[in-house]
Amino acid sequence: MKLRLPRPRGRRLVAALAAGAVLAGAGTWTVASATGDDPPVHREDRLIAMDEEPGDGKGGVRVDTSFFTSGGPGRRPAVLLAHGFGGSKDDLRAQAEDLAREGYAVLTWSARGFGRSSGRIGLNDPGHEVADVSRLVDWLARRPEVRLDRAGDPRVGIAGASYGGAVALLAAGHDKRVDAIAPQITYWNLADSLFPGEVFKRLWAGIFFTTGSTVTGSPGAAGKASAGPAGSGCGRFEKSLCEMYERVAVAGRPDAAARELLERRSPSAVADRIKVPTLLVQGQNDSLFPLDQADAAARAIRRNGAPVAVDWVSGGHDAGMTSERQRVEQRTRAWFDRYLKDDEGADTGPAFRVSRTGGIDTTDGAVRLRTAAGTRYPGLRNETRTVALAGGRQSFANPAGANPAAVSAVPGIGGAAAQLSGLGVGVSLDFPGQYARFDSGRLTEGVHLTGSPTATVKVASDTGEAVLFAKVYDVGPNGQQQLPGQLVTPVRVTGAEKGRTVELRLPAVDHTFEAGHRMRLVLAATDLGYASPVRPAAYTVSLAGDGLSVPTAPGVRTAASGLPWWTWGLPLGGVAVAAMVLLTGRRRAATPPPDPALADVPLQITGLGKRYAKSADRYAVRDLSFRVERGQVLGLLGPNGAGKTTTLRMLMGLIRPDAGEIRVFGHAIRPGAPVLSRVGAFVEGAGFLPHLSGRANLDLYWRATGRPAEDAHVDEALEIAGLGPALERAVRTYSQGMRQRLAIAQAMLGLPDLLILDEPTNGLDPPQIREMREVMIRYAAAGRTVIVSSHLLAEVEQSCTHLVVMDRGRLVSAGPVAEIVGSGDTLLVGVAGRLSEVMADKVAALPGVASAVRTDEGLLVRLDGATAPELLAELVRLEIPVASVGPHRRLEDAFLTLIGGSA
Repeated sequence: MKLRLPRPRGRRLVAALAAGAVLAGAGTWTVASATGDDPPVHREDRLIAMDEEPGDGKGGVRVDTSFFTSGGPGRRPAVLLAHGFGGSKDDLRAQAEDLAREGYAVLTWSARGFGRSSGRIGLNDPGHEVADVSRLVDWLARRPEVRLDRAGDPRVGIAGASYGGAVALLAAGHDKRVDAIAPQITYWNLADSLFPGEVFKRLWAGIFFTTGSTVTGSPGAAGKASAGPAGSGCGRFEKSLCEMYERVAVAGRPDAAARELLERRSPSAVADRIKVPTLLVQGQNDSLFPLDQADAAARAIRRNGAPVAVDWVSGGHDAGMTSERQRVEQRTRAWFDRYLKDDEGADTGPAFRVSRTGGIDTTDGAVRLRTAAGTRYPGLRNETRTVALAGGRQSFANPAGANPAAVSAVPGIGGAAAQLSGLGVGVSLDFPGQYARFDSGRLTEGVHLTGSPTATVKVASDTGEAVLFAKVYDVGPNGQQQLPGQLVTPVRVTGAEKGRTVELRLPAVDHTFEAGHRMRLVLAATDLGYASPVRPAAYTVSLAGDGLSVPTAPGVRTAASGLPWWTWGLPLGGVAVAAMVLLTGRRRAATPPPDPALADVPLQITGLGKRYAKSADRYAVRDLSFRVERGQVLGLLGPNGAGKTTTLRMLMGLIRPDAGEIRVFGHAIRPGAPVLSRVGAFVEGAGFLPHLSGRANLDLYWRATGRPAEDAHVDEALEIAGLGPALERAVRTYSQGMRQRLAIAQAMLGLPDLLILDEPTNGLDPPQIREMREVMIRYAAAGRTVIVSSHLLAEVEQSCTHLVVMDRGRLVSAGPVAEIVGSGDTLLVGVAGRLSEVMADKVAALPGVASAVRTDEGLLVRLDGATAPELLAELVRLEIPVASVGPHRRLEDAFLTLIGGSA
C-alpha cells in the first residue's frame, strides 16, 4: 500500500489539520490500492466520536470507520456498508472497493463493541447504534466527494447482512435522508426470531451472547469497554441485554419484558416509517432468521408505497451464502444504480426470485443452482391447495428434562446439511414416543411448495400446556424422509387441559415433492435448538382440518438454464459428508428440482450430448433439442448410427448424458428418478426369466415396481399382446415375435403417460403390425404420448403425428409428419431417363440447394433459399431433361432428402 498524505502549505495548515484530527478523535490518512488493471481506490481510516448516551454531547465512544473513493474529483452517491454480528468493517473492504470503482463513495464502520470501536453492544439500539448511523450520514453530508440532495442531505444507500441488515432497515425508519437499502438475511422482529411461538431459541441465543461476550478489540480505544457486568460474563453487551438473556435462559421461556426489549430494537417498531426502495435478500437455510422475517418486512414496506424486491437465496445463517455472494453483490449494486444514480436502465431483477437446487456437478462436487422468478412477490400463502392427511388421535410424551431431544437444524454443526437438504441429503432425527405423525397418500403428481403451509390440529396436555415442534417431511417411495431446509416451527399451546384447536403455520420453504412421494406432518415434543419444558408431560394430538394447506405460487417459473457463471456452488466437504453418513446411515440421491412450466410437457430435450467411450471429440449424440407434447405419436427416425437408441437410453436414465438435459413432465432425468414411474419403455429388447410363463414374468415385473396390483391394467396390456394360450407357457418356448409382443405388453403395464418403443414391430406379422399401429394411435388419443423408433417408414408415416429426424447424432428436422412429408422446400424433379451421379452432384452444389438425391422417380431436391422457378432455370441451364417438378409426398423420399442419401 502507498501512503498519501495531504501536502501542507506552511505550519499553520499542518497545525489546523492536526487539531481537526484531535477534535474528531482520530488520525486521518489516505491509502491507494489497486489490483491488476483496476483503478486505484483511496481509503481514509478515521475514528469518529459518538455520544456514549443519547444527547450527552461527550463523544465518549469511538467508532472505527473507513471511507473509500476512486476516480477523479466530483460528487457521487454514497453507500454505507454494515457488517454482521461478531464481525467488523474489515469484512467489507473488498465489497467497498468494488463499489468505489463503480462510482460510489463508500463508508464502512465497526459497530459499537466490535473491532476497534468502543462502547457496548446494544443489538441495534435506536439510541446508540442507529443514532450512530445518522451521525455517519451527517459526516458524509460534509464530504466534498458525496452527492447532495440538499444541504445536509447526502444521496445515500445502506447495505448489510444479518446484524448489518437490521441496522439498514432501522436507519431507513429513523432517518429520512436514507434513499435506498439492501438488507440481507436479517430480522424484522428480533423477539419473534429468538422467541418464535413463545418458545426460546436457546442455541442461537446462546451463540449470540457467547459471541458478544468473547469479542475483543485492539488495546486502547475499545479496551476499556471490554468488561461486562460483574459476574455476568456478558462481555461488551449492555447490562439490560445481559440481564434479559440470563433471565430467559434460566427460565427456559421468554417473558413480556424480554419481548418488549427486543421489539424496541427491531425494524418492525418503525414499520410505518420505512418508505425507501428496498431489496430484501433472505436465506432459505436459516433457522435463525427464516423467510417469514423477510415476508413481514416486504408486506410492511409495500404498504408504505415503496418499491420492494424479494430474493430467496441458497444458504443463510445455517449454511452461509458463499455460493451466491457475488450475484447478490451485483444485484445490490444494480439496485443502488437505479435508486441512487437514477439509472432507469439498471436491471434490478424481478420482483421475486428464488434459488432452486439443480443437483450436484459430478465434475467438481458443487451444488448446481437454478433460478426461478415471478413478476410479483407471492407472499407465503399464495394459491394454496389442500393435501389430505391420514392419522388418528395420537399420544406421545415430553421426556423429563426434554432429553433426548429431536434434531433439525444445529447451528455450527448442521449448516452443511441444511444447504444440502434440497438434494435429499439432510440430518434430522425424531425419537420414538416423542412425536405424532400424519401422512398424505402418495402424490399422483409433483407439488412445488413455495411458502408456508398450514394445518389445524387439536392438542391436549395433562399439564395444561404443550410445547410442540411442527415440521413437514418429504417421504420418498422407499420411506426415506427429508426435512426441507432443516426447519421447524415451534409453538406453545396453553389452556390445553381439555384440548385446544390451533392452526400451525409451518416453516416457509421452496421445495418440490415429487410424484410418488408423501407429505408427512410431524409434531415433536422436543428439538435440540429450542428450550422445551423440563417437566415431563403427556400430549395428545389429532387432526382438526382437511389436511395440509400448501401454497404453490404458480406464477413463479424456473428458468430453462442454471444460474450465471458467478454461481460457485457449495463445495461438498468430506467432513460434512462423513458426518451425514454417520448420522443418517445412508446417503440420499441428488434430485434436481422440477420446472413447473414443463409440468404438462411429456418430454423436453435441451442441448443433449453423449460422447463415444474414451473419445474427447466423437459424439453419438450432439446438441440435440426437441419437445414432445401430450397426444402426439412421435416417430424418431435416422439411419443406423444416428444416435436414436443412445438418446432413448439416456431418456430412460440407463446412461448419463455428457451435456444437456432431459426433462419428463418437468423433472430432470437421472437414474432411478421417481418420474420414470410415469414412463413405459421397450428399448433394445426386454429381459425375461425363461423358465417362467409370460403371465408370471409380467406379474413379477409389476410387483417389483411396488405399485398396487390394480394399477397394472394387465388385461389391457395382454389384449394388446395377443398371445392367447401361449401366455401360460414358459418364455423359453416363445418365438422372437412372441417375445416382442410380451415386451410391448410389459411396457404398457400401468398405462404410462409416456410410452417409448424402440423398433416395436420387429418380429410381428402384418396383421400384428397393423394392430400395433392402431394401438399407438388409440393410446395417444387418450391424452398420453408415444415415442416410437422404427425403420419401417411406411408404418411411421401412417401411425405418427410428428417426426424427429436424426443423422450422425444431430437433429436434422422436427415437426408434424404432414409438414415434413409435404414440405414446400423439398421437390421431386422427374427426368427423362436415368440421371447420372455427376449431374446429381452438380444440382446439389447449386446456390440455395441443401441436397439432391437420386431416386427411381428422378431427383429429390431440398431447397435452402432457392425458389422452385430458380431451380428450374438452373436445371435447364445444366441441360437436365426435366419432365416434371412438384412437391414430394412420401416419407421415404423426405427421409432420404433430409439425410442426404446417407441411409
